[in-house]
Amino acid sequence: MNQFQRHILGLASLSSALLAVLPARGASLQKVNQSEWGTDGLPSYVNMYIYVPDRLATRPPIVVAPHHCQGTGPGTFGEMSSLVSIADTSGFIMVFPEATGQNCWDAGSTRSLNHGGGGDTGAIVQMVKYTLAKYSGDAGRVYSVGGSSGGIMTEALLGVYPDVFMAGVSLMGVPCGCWAEGYNDVTGTGSTAQWSGPCGSGNVTKTGQQWGDLVRSYYPGYTGHRPRLQHWHGTADTILSYKNMAEDVKQWTNVLGLRDTPEGTDTPKPGTTRQFWKSSCGYTVYEAFSMDGVGHAVPFDGPAVAAYFGLDRAGGQDPETAACPGAVPGGGDAGGAGGGAGGDAGGAGGAGGAAGTGGAGGPVEHGSGGSAGSGGAIDAGSGGAIGQDASSGAFGSTGGEGSSSGCSFTLDNGARDAGARAGLLLAALGLLLGRTKRRRR
Repeated sequence: MNQFQRHILGLASLSSALLAVLPARGASLQKVNQSEWGTDGLPSYVNMYIYVPDRLATRPPIVVAPHHCQGTGPGTFGEMSSLVSIADTSGFIMVFPEATGQNCWDAGSTRSLNHGGGGDTGAIVQMVKYTLAKYSGDAGRVYSVGGSSGGIMTEALLGVYPDVFMAGVSLMGVPCGCWAEGYNDVTGTGSTAQWSGPCGSGNVTKTGQQWGDLVRSYYPGYTGHRPRLQHWHGTADTILSYKNMAEDVKQWTNVLGLRDTPEGTDTPKPGTTRQFWKSSCGYTVYEAFSMDGVGHAVPFDGPAVAAYFGLDRAGGQDPETAACPGAVPGGGDAGGAGGGAGGDAGGAGGAGGAAGTGGAGGPVEHGSGGSAGSGGAIDAGSGGAIGQDASSGAFGSTGGEGSSSGCSFTLDNGARDAGARAGLLLAALGLLLGRTKRRRR
């Protein structure tokens, strides 16, 4: 092999490596006109962004990702890039709602906390109905994940629309209905708009029965399956007080018909304590993670979220449905995959599931290049955090106690590392091309 042939072989090898680290998708985030997905009777400020991967799964699942306070749909798309990348390989759709021009999500008004009542929760559900109908989605595999205001909205969606959502991951959220206490039901970007001082500061306490009755009052007469939930909170959170974790436990154990005391407690990694509860079929349906000394800065880990929803691989059932055949009934007033955009989106499948295979499995931990395991915890190594400001990658503690200003978080380090590797490969490719040209002269 002569020198020129060796250079060509080297170019081919570098090109293959470059393709491996650069995004290969042609899909992009798209805004859907309100007239298309339908906002009649719903808040006019709510907008819809959608990410549909190039290769969709058969009857694709849907993940809704509401933003934090002062966030945007495109911003959340970037912040959750690690989960978007998994959508490319597993073929699920992501919906990024946006409360345009508002401070936070409305998870406290009567209209939002009422099944079929409209409000921000109703607008997001309408987006789900539209997506199910347009893309023949799987109504039994609809999920929500969000941090801070997005976590609050996630818990509201699961409580008010249990017939639509199968599971949720709430990072720094509060119990469903807590945000109604002292809720400032005004529109706009002011630091107290759509804010609940009593709930944010952790001063709303109820018995488990009271919390459960509150959730059940939002959808009177509903007796179907209730979605599972994973809740994360830092013990040093002063924006959305850690005291809300205890109230969250009381609420969801009552709603899900679980005993007061957990099935077990473990420490998936130093400083993180997990309490977990199992359903009658032995599947973990509620988990509460406490992160010692962590403020409003719980990490977001896309691979672990995907594993929790059973979306880390293409196809298959919701993991809870698969683990508990016959124990998870179909959805309520279901629209199904072929239902119209205006029909109720229930589901043929079951409801959400704990990460992993259902018992007290170990945590899903990631370093800079880690892959999702089969356990229950969302632990980030060098991944991006939902933390305190743009520089630290965190949700909003720049605004001070009781304020929701300054909420943002950054891309995970994995995305940045991929970009750096691509840059190095491009530089190496340029050097090799230059050397080849010089030798041929």
